[in-house]
Amino acid sequence: MVSEETKPKSQRNEECIINCLPGDLIEQIFLRLPVRNLLRCVGVCKQWHKIIRDPQFVSSHLQDAPNCALLFFPQESISGKPYPADAIMIDESWAQSSCAVPVIGPDDFLCGSCNGLLCLYTKTSTIKIANLATGEYLHLEKPVKNVSGDHFLFYSFGCHPLSKQYKITHFLGDCVEGLPRAHKNTRFSVIQVYTLGDEKWREIRTPEALSLNCLKTSGAINVDGIMYWLTEDILASWQHAVMTFDLNEESFARIELPASIPEDCADGGPRQYWVREIDRKLCIATAQTRRDRPREIFGKLQIWTLDNKAEQRWSQKYSIQYSPDYIPGPNLVHGDKIILQSCNYNLYSRELLGDKMAKLLDFCPRKPGNMQSYICVKSLVRLDVYKKAGIVRRSKQREGWELKKWKVWKQELSKTEKMWSDTYQDEHDGTACAHRNGIAINALLPRILDGEIRQEIGMKISQIFPNFPDQVSFV
Repeated sequence: MVSEETKPKSQRNEECIINCLPGDLIEQIFLRLPVRNLLRCVGVCKQWHKIIRDPQFVSSHLQDAPNCALLFFPQESISGKPYPADAIMIDESWAQSSCAVPVIGPDDFLCGSCNGLLCLYTKTSTIKIANLATGEYLHLEKPVKNVSGDHFLFYSFGCHPLSKQYKITHFLGDCVEGLPRAHKNTRFSVIQVYTLGDEKWREIRTPEALSLNCLKTSGAINVDGIMYWLTEDILASWQHAVMTFDLNEESFARIELPASIPEDCADGGPRQYWVREIDRKLCIATAQTRRDRPREIFGKLQIWTLDNKAEQRWSQKYSIQYSPDYIPGPNLVHGDKIILQSCNYNLYSRELLGDKMAKLLDFCPRKPGNMQSYICVKSLVRLDVYKKAGIVRRSKQREGWELKKWKVWKQELSKTEKMWSDTYQDEHDGTACAHRNGIAINALLPRILDGEIRQEIGMKISQIFPNFPDQVSFV
């Protein structure tokens, strides 16, 4: 460690000047810095550490944190080859982040995001809560061990703005008499709740038995401490209703969907409904699906927004004529654009109030329809205050064969990326060479006196070297 005596005089004077500033002014400067810079500043001196680690500062910094879209691809096997879980960050300008998301393990499944914290379902006996920016994480014991058919979509994660408490919820399928609890169970009557810092999970009974399959298909979201999901209601106009669960009061409520019935096309298949969040509001996306491919969208995509919760008043906010094949969730809108997923392995962004589309990335060989999208922030929210709870478990060391499997995959991925990089460079060099040759040949054309021959040669050049702006046309 460098002592004060060995530091350059200019450095000691600079530190002295900064520390002589009022604490409020230093705090205002820090509030404008991104998390990655603050994590470096926290170890500079005790004064800076105290400011940055103060809970009030963490809350203030979180309020102005810029949103980013987290695109998550779950672990899957394609043609016998394993592909681990992966994630891509999209910033406010729709640029891809070059930074990896190290808190996501190769076998993890993402089931929630709140205030910079991710809730990850693991294949072991734990749920992982991780800070996206700091890398801090903790493992929590699952409410029920070795449940056949347990799924990451049956978990949700959120925080109520009044209590400031983070809670994980688990929809527990009902037992069928004479049969073990399994994924075939189609209803649930209990929600298991865990509050970060508590010693155990608690069970809260629902007002009635609710559809588990409907929840898995349509999804669940958390908006300002309220969890929303869809349940079946055969007598309703849309044959569905919205169920809510207040994370603070731990009470249930029901919201009716719009009375107007969407028009269906005779060529389309059954209509599907999804719970989504846009601009911190509850939204319902609906569209027909294809008869032969029930997971793909057919025709127009409509998005309805709950304008007034007390009056249960809805309005149709968007109607997208040329809809995608799939819509990701639980967040499908980032800024003023919607994220669209195509069956041709491409991901697009489309203006909500226009028709302009842009390709974001090619997710091949990942399977279409498996991607999730979350709106996230990077925060300084700490997890060490929860680590003493009895439910916290140490993560188990991965088996050697599993580590080796992912190591081989990463090596193959590196080789593939290098091959594509070399191919791109060769194509770029070839295009540049052809461009130069086309310009050079065009420069010689005026020297050919015979106009008919010159025109014929010019047409041949246009076929061989098309679309070059510097090329002169003699056709």
